[in-house]
Amino acid sequence: MRVLMMPRDTNHLGTIFGGVILSYIDQAGFVEARRHGLHRWVTIAMDDVIFKEPVYVGDIVAFRTRTIETGTTSVKVEVVVEAERFESGKTVQVTTAGVKMVAVDKNGKSIDFRKEPTLDRRYPHGAFV
Repeated sequence: MRVLMMPRDTNHLGTIFGGVILSYIDQAGFVEARRHGLHRWVTIAMDDVIFKEPVYVGDIVAFRTRTIETGTTSVKVEVVVEAERFESGKTVQVTTAGVKMVAVDKNGKSIDFRKEPTLDRRYPHGAFV
C-alpha cells in the first residue's frame, strides 16, 4: 500500500501525525489479513511502534506487509513503513509494527478464518452471508 502524505495530515511542527501513520498501519494489516479469508477482521493488538524517521508532506509512504504467524482465528502481520522523500527520492525506514488481526462474526465473536467466507463479495461494506 502506498500513500501520498498531504498537508491535512500534518501536526503543528509540519510533520505527519504519528496517528495518521498508525491508521495506515492498521489498514495495511487488514489488507494482509484479508488475504486469509473474506471475513470481518478486527485489530486486537499492535506491537510497539517506534518512529525512527519523521514523515513530511509530499513523501510517498509505503506500507509493506507479510504474514508472520497464523492461528485458528488470528493472523499476525508485520508492517514495514518506508518513506520516499519528495525532494530527493531517497527512501528511509520510518518504523516497523506487528499487527494482530482476528476474524470475527457479526456479533464480534472470533471465528475460524479458514472456514467458509462470512462476508458476501457483492456487499463490500460488511453484509454477512
